[in-house]
Amino acid sequence: MKRIWIFVFAIAVLAPAGASIRSVAAAVKVTSSVANAADSLKGSYRFERGGWIYVHLEGSPSQIGYQHGYLLAPEVQDLLRVSGPFYEHMTKRNWDFYRQASRDLLWPKIDREYQEEMDGIVAGLAARGVKADRWDIVALNAMEELPGYYVPWLDKQQGHPSPAAAGEHCSAFVATGSYTRDHKIVMGHNNWSDYVTGARWNIIFDIKPEHGFSILMDGLPGVIVSDDDFGVNSSGIVITETTIGGFEGFDPNGTPEFFRARKALQYSSSINDYVRIMLDGNNGGYANDWLLGDNKTGEIALFELGLKNHMVRRTRDGYFIGSNFPVDPKLAKEETSFNAKDPSISANARKARWEELMSQQKGNIDIELAKRFESDGFDVIEKKQGPDERSLCGCNELSPRGLSAEWGKYFPAGTVESKVIDSRMAGRMEFWAAAGHQCATDFIADRFLAAHPEYDWMKGLLIDMKTGPWTTFASGMKAK
Repeated sequence: MKRIWIFVFAIAVLAPAGASIRSVAAAVKVTSSVANAADSLKGSYRFERGGWIYVHLEGSPSQIGYQHGYLLAPEVQDLLRVSGPFYEHMTKRNWDFYRQASRDLLWPKIDREYQEEMDGIVAGLAARGVKADRWDIVALNAMEELPGYYVPWLDKQQGHPSPAAAGEHCSAFVATGSYTRDHKIVMGHNNWSDYVTGARWNIIFDIKPEHGFSILMDGLPGVIVSDDDFGVNSSGIVITETTIGGFEGFDPNGTPEFFRARKALQYSSSINDYVRIMLDGNNGGYANDWLLGDNKTGEIALFELGLKNHMVRRTRDGYFIGSNFPVDPKLAKEETSFNAKDPSISANARKARWEELMSQQKGNIDIELAKRFESDGFDVIEKKQGPDERSLCGCNELSPRGLSAEWGKYFPAGTVESKVIDSRMAGRMEFWAAAGHQCATDFIADRFLAAHPEYDWMKGLLIDMKTGPWTTFASGMKAK
């Protein structure tokens, strides 16, 4: 900072005699902005590895946000560019609708800490010449709960059918005790998403906040929470989730799910903490089966969170799985349209495969088996290797059936990335991650669109999604 003020003094002294005070003041202002930017970026960095972009962020909420926006400016700009037209096509609501809902419905209920972080993202983007405002960033953060939960609720209130629905995303497990090789926690998750969003779901966030615990998680550019929700904090809490299929419900008076999920990972030192934070102001948005683990105690839990109903199951010897099926019969009956009787639908077929693998591999589950599970392309209905919409690692674009009304036949969606962690890794705040889908070759956008002209509306939105190697990421790691 001393050198910066020497530079300011030099500007004043060396300026030509005829130079205006305004021009000197402008130079001082620019120099001050450089100084503030340097302070805000202190300790942060970015590098790329294995198809992922790793960013280290630290400091106050506004500093963390500024670093996020500055380091990921091109990626945030790109995600904003495609999100508006994509969600307008899928939900018949334009980006202005989502901006207004973010302003009127969500923003007033978000803790100041996370408001400051999102405003910091806007400032960081501006420093890189990217035009976006607060409501763009809030809407981006709410891309799970607004389109899939608020819009169907609003359409119902207005008395007409909704083109939108809660999605069925992800395949995950957590196991411990007699099910794992070392009798300690092993967790795995793969993210199912549309490929417009999913091909851009390639950020590793290493966050050291001013308050709370440090976080290592995957995520999207511009979004303050993992959003597919896989992460570990420095208190040894490991988390992931899968959505509850067929879920219907939303409370506009509740608090946004995305900020509660970020807060829960940042401030939880126990499973009880996580449950408490997620229940506080629950709006029913992004209703999930949370799979949780506490590395300090070896306990794992299934926390199913709807709107009217929730339940928690815990064990130190067993497993929990997720593939978008509701677990609690009361929640399933009162809050979903899920068909538990059809074994051929994706959620039920994947559940059957999970149960099969857990039984076959009891006592053997370790980090390498976790990778295999999340890369599994077997279809239990057809009894053959897929992948398709019914395999744990899914490729809906290869299915003549399609997963749902939202993702019809050959719709470009499925597994877009995978992560696994065990107790040893959690203790060191690290995990394995693999970009793309491990059960298939690269997704090439032009090739897909040529074969499926019915999805021509995605031209300019879809990009290639390359299958990357399993790669380790750790808190505080640096580029080689």
